[in-house]
Amino acid sequence: MGKGSKDKRDLYYRKAKEEGWRARSAFKLLQLDEQFNLFEGVRNVVDLCAAPGSWSQVLSQKLNCIDSSSSSKIVAVDLQPMSPIPGVECIQADITHPKTLERILGIFNGQLADFICSDGAPDVTGLHDIDEYIQAQLILSALQLTTCILKPGGTFVAKIFRGRDIDLLYSQLGNLFEKVICAKPRSSRSTSLESFIVCINYKPQKDWKPKLTLNQSTEEFFKDANLGRAKLSESLENNLPFEERVVAPFIACGDLSSYDSDATYSIEEGKQTTSLDPVQMPTAPPYKKALEMKRKGILLRQ
Repeated sequence: MGKGSKDKRDLYYRKAKEEGWRARSAFKLLQLDEQFNLFEGVRNVVDLCAAPGSWSQVLSQKLNCIDSSSSSKIVAVDLQPMSPIPGVECIQADITHPKTLERILGIFNGQLADFICSDGAPDVTGLHDIDEYIQAQLILSALQLTTCILKPGGTFVAKIFRGRDIDLLYSQLGNLFEKVICAKPRSSRSTSLESFIVCINYKPQKDWKPKLTLNQSTEEFFKDANLGRAKLSESLENNLPFEERVVAPFIACGDLSSYDSDATYSIEEGKQTTSLDPVQMPTAPPYKKALEMKRKGILLRQ
């Protein structure tokens, strides 16, 4: 949450700083929890694509992991480095790598996870078809690890980009979970394609044992899982029945009296305001190397 961001006009952006959250996205998970009571009976949690760590902060607070007597365990995984969070085990690793799965199971002492979430998203290009496809692949990558470590009856929550082909993802998830719901927290801007898929009551496929293998595509991983519907062209070619579009129930989360992320709020009369620094400065910003090169005189204007 940099000072030059357009987020500074958003009240959720300022409230995140005031309340100590690393990013405004913390309110999205809080509002999802208000709607679905996500953390009831939850002990082992995995936060995928976790950096900078706002969702891990929420999980740590909700599960009281700061208390040493707590039996809950939280593992945060991301390719980017993360600053430590009390009660959270941070792993810098690839979520598709088998060794990452082994490390998580080691932290859980061989037990399975009750809840897995992912707020990850690619660097958007502005080309919606490409962004939606890449995001869907990221969700399937997270789903690979989820099917290997989530216990039956567990819950999976992930960010999605709603587009014209999102029903295929709904269909695939519907074969693994009893209930699939699309939710839009009030803290998520209405101008954004972003929503969250809440998958409740994991039901493993019979006669299918998911196994992470190095350099394995999502298509190869789910080949024997009987997920999703056949493509229309394949159905016509092979004389297979083509399933109808799958539409997940849509729920808007967050009290109507809470702040609107697309609105601009005036400052109360007589109230002084101060500029707030980010709760957590970037740990590995992409511009860091360029600044170092500039200081050494390596980066010169052509």
